[in-house]
Amino acid sequence: MAQLLPQDKIQPHWWRKTFIGIFMGLLLSYGIIALFAWFGPDGLTTNTKVQFNMWMISAIWLPILSLCYLFKTARSAFICLLMANGCVYLLFASLWWLQ
Repeated sequence: MAQLLPQDKIQPHWWRKTFIGIFMGLLLSYGIIALFAWFGPDGLTTNTKVQFNMWMISAIWLPILSLCYLFKTARSAFICLLMANGCVYLLFASLWWLQ
């Protein structure tokens, strides 16, 4: 069985990928939940929706954190999550402005 070259390995960046997944993934999950909370059905007026939003943050955040390890480098994970965050928060700001 052939050995992998250092540039072909996924493991060397796992600390950086973990921190990127924790912080950028949390920001992304906050943004997704903010879109649903503010612009979803009934806005923020329902009591049960607030509780639902609170619990859905971790349900969105943890898969994002897990998927960070599939990137080849920490830099590509950071760039991808940065662009995803940018899209979500740009959509949020645009909808807020149109409201």
